[in-house]
Amino acid sequence: MIKEYLKLSRSFNAGLTAIAPVLGAIANGESNLYCLILFFLVGFFGHCYGFALNDIVDYKIDRLSSELKDRPLVSGKISLRNAWIFTIAMLFISLIFAIYIAFLYSNFIPLIVLFFSAISITIYDLISKKYPAMDIFVAGGIFFLIIYGSLTVNLHLSNLAKIVAILGTLQVLFMQFIAGGLKDAEHDYIGKAKTLAIKLGVRVQNKKLFIPISFKFLAYCLQAIYLFFLYLPFYLIDEFKGHYLQIFVLALLSILMLYVSYRLLSMKKFVRNEARKFIGLHYYINFSLVPIMLTVINPFIGLIALIPPFAFIVSNLTLHGSLLPKTM
Repeated sequence: MIKEYLKLSRSFNAGLTAIAPVLGAIANGESNLYCLILFFLVGFFGHCYGFALNDIVDYKIDRLSSELKDRPLVSGKISLRNAWIFTIAMLFISLIFAIYIAFLYSNFIPLIVLFFSAISITIYDLISKKYPAMDIFVAGGIFFLIIYGSLTVNLHLSNLAKIVAILGTLQVLFMQFIAGGLKDAEHDYIGKAKTLAIKLGVRVQNKKLFIPISFKFLAYCLQAIYLFFLYLPFYLIDEFKGHYLQIFVLALLSILMLYVSYRLLSMKKFVRNEARKFIGLHYYINFSLVPIMLTVINPFIGLIALIPPFAFIVSNLTLHGSLLPKTM
């Protein structure tokens, strides 16, 4: 049964949300490992809350896709009542850790920012399939989560903390607008969900995938803006200037990320497993870039880049026996 609750909370990408406040704290000067672990736990349990609530709200639409039959609510392995209990418990635990951190730093103001993060995620879960471009709310949730981590350490936001918050927001926008829009295109189209991808003309008919130029343009624009902010610290912040090794590594990974995006956006036939493969590869690469950029501060920060892919692989092998999740 524990496996089913891990599936419900989408544990395969919990590492992403969990490191959001961690990166915010690091970017604003925190280096204490104990404190960073506490920030990680706030993000982890907040992630479980957001995705469990998302599955509850999307339950009726998810039932339309045979490929989502492994989701706990669709399969009936978890009842709606128990799902609600789990969801509320995850939110409560996240808040308990956040309150403890507030006492630790004698700084309670950032709790307001964390509240806005939870509200933003909740709004997304409730209306994401009803109106287009509502993914801005989940991106906003991550933005506030990063800012929460930064402000807890120091109420003065550094330029680096601001850049990291923008990068995290852009990462999520791509994953929600583009990756999420494509992987859910079939049942969203059948269920007449009003997502941005569907509104822009993405559709699946007889397993043929139609991706309009406008959608591709949005995808490449998001990544171009992301790459601009990724390299901005090396120009704007004195501490980052002259670190050519990081620039070289980031350049190689950026090219690879763009190539994976091209393959994803060039799909002509809707094969969910193939889409998952490209999304997984993009996930591995994209969410390693910010920690690698931050190795300028401390080389050991680069280890954080391993957390999202490690969580992704371990979760999938444990829950699904494969490298890619069946509940994605």
